[in-house]
Amino acid sequence: MAKANIKKVVLAYSGGLDTSIILKWLQTTYGCEVVTFTADLGQGEELEPARKKALLLGIKPANIFVEDLREEFVRDYVFPMFRANALYEGQYLLGTSIARPLIAKKQIEIAEKVGADAVAHGATGKGNDQVRFELTYYALKPDVTVIAPWREWDLTSRSKLIEFAEKHQIPIAKDKRGEAPFSVDANLLHASSEGKVLEDPAQEVPDYVYSRTIDPEKAPDKATYITIDFERGDATAIDGTKLSPATLLAKLNELGRANGIGRLDLVENRFVGMKSRGMYETPGGTILLAAHRGIESITLDRGAAHLKDELMPKYAELVYYGFWFAPEREMLQAAIDLSQKFVSGRVKLKLYKGNVAVVGRESKYSLYDQELVTFEEGAVAYDHRDAEGFIKLNALRLRTLAQRRKKLKLD
Repeated sequence: MAKANIKKVVLAYSGGLDTSIILKWLQTTYGCEVVTFTADLGQGEELEPARKKALLLGIKPANIFVEDLREEFVRDYVFPMFRANALYEGQYLLGTSIARPLIAKKQIEIAEKVGADAVAHGATGKGNDQVRFELTYYALKPDVTVIAPWREWDLTSRSKLIEFAEKHQIPIAKDKRGEAPFSVDANLLHASSEGKVLEDPAQEVPDYVYSRTIDPEKAPDKATYITIDFERGDATAIDGTKLSPATLLAKLNELGRANGIGRLDLVENRFVGMKSRGMYETPGGTILLAAHRGIESITLDRGAAHLKDELMPKYAELVYYGFWFAPEREMLQAAIDLSQKFVSGRVKLKLYKGNVAVVGRESKYSLYDQELVTFEEGAVAYDHRDAEGFIKLNALRLRTLAQRRKKLKLD
């Protein structure tokens, strides 16, 4: 769509310097009306300043949308992902990745509501977020026009951004005038930091980068014990007290923070083709993952559990790449959700100096049979002599291979 045809655009707006510059750039470059959307995903910041800044930059009150999405975020995005035990490249709990489809979905909904011609985001042309935002836009509104300023403008340096801001009287905080030591993305699931002081993977992460967890070495010398209740794969209570999804995750974040749990220094493979180094803090999510695997250990059949573990890397990759609304992610989700039918019960955990350990688990749907596993003699359904035939059947192909090697003297 030509610039002249874009009359109204919905911008994912944080209220920070970069998206404030984007807001003014859209007005001056496209001559269009800008609608701002600011999502509260539990990033820990007051959002009213974003509304005030949008007003200051000339946005009409009716065109400013600020929504509290914390419960929806955890209930409909975080929890389904945790049913899959999703870890990208075996480590990353996908805190940034899982937030983008919700923000993008809301942008499309607002665009439909206000009759906007386009949507815009502030993701750079080097990262994953541009892909995540835009795959969601196109999945939900295939004819949508997307504006990605970082791929269009010539504001290629910090000095040029500051110069543009000053020219258009955009307020600049003192700490924003210089080059930021690192960038931060945060929501209720995690905080991620990358860039500048973190770019050299050979150097340890400086202490001042951490914001969600205390140093494990300075955590209490006494362990904290908690219980988490599950119903059909989702956490519902801590220490017997039922909590809403967002409240529960916030409580786990507090517990994780106090015990130095959830730090991850990771070099990952971005979807766009480069490697990047980031520092992630996911205190509550780290506890939740351990607890979920704990309750699954007694309620999931071996075949279902092992199949889930085989599917998990693909599921995690889809979330990381931005394919939340793709049919293959939805197909995997249906299978995963079916596996959670009996994943209910209680898990006891020990939190201590950066570590979380499952120390107890119970469920009325438990498949653990103490009579079967005990070394004591008793009336059990397992006959030791049955193992001989089982072993011989499984050894048949191995014996056949060995006979061939012997016959042809291949060893």
